[in-house]
Amino acid sequence: MKNILVVLGGGRRGGNTEQLADAFIRGAEDAGHRVEKISLTKTEIKGCLGCNACRYGKPCVQKDGFNEMVPKIKAADLVVFASPLYFWTISARLKAFIERFYCIAEEDPAPPLGRYERYPVKDAALLMTSADNFFWTFEQAESYYRFAVIHYIGFRDKGVLLAGGCGDTNGKPRIDQTDYLDRAYGFGKNIY
Repeated sequence: MKNILVVLGGGRRGGNTEQLADAFIRGAEDAGHRVEKISLTKTEIKGCLGCNACRYGKPCVQKDGFNEMVPKIKAADLVVFASPLYFWTISARLKAFIERFYCIAEEDPAPPLGRYERYPVKDAALLMTSADNFFWTFEQAESYYRFAVIHYIGFRDKGVLLAGGCGDTNGKPRIDQTDYLDRAYGFGKNIY
């Protein structure tokens, strides 16, 4: 049994992204894993200021929900990043969440690939939804995930589910008219 933290980076309540994340969660729970979902629309996370207070043994100077999430991140075996596509990438809320990992890094005397620090080693997955479904729709978002979360932070990629063509931005969620909810359930059920 694994501990899974699903971080919902935006979208409407009950919208495509939340439905996709919930289907993943049902699959993971049915496989016997413990899952917690945190919505960044309810938990405010501010972007990193780059002040480096955390590098000098001080807690992060930002007074928001991230500090309460640190023990949950450290306890998680898998962190699932879930976001709607906003301006061809992940949501600003989710990006701010990822930036704040800086304050949980530790000094690394032999950093690989230009990194300056060592992060807790975790598994990661990406769930995204979009109204569009062009061949390039998720290119920027997936590239950011792979570069920042996998290559730089050093998490181990457990997979990506990119749900395009889920309806227009002004309409009601239509993910239930696709096979993505079934695919998300299977992804969660078979993640480990």
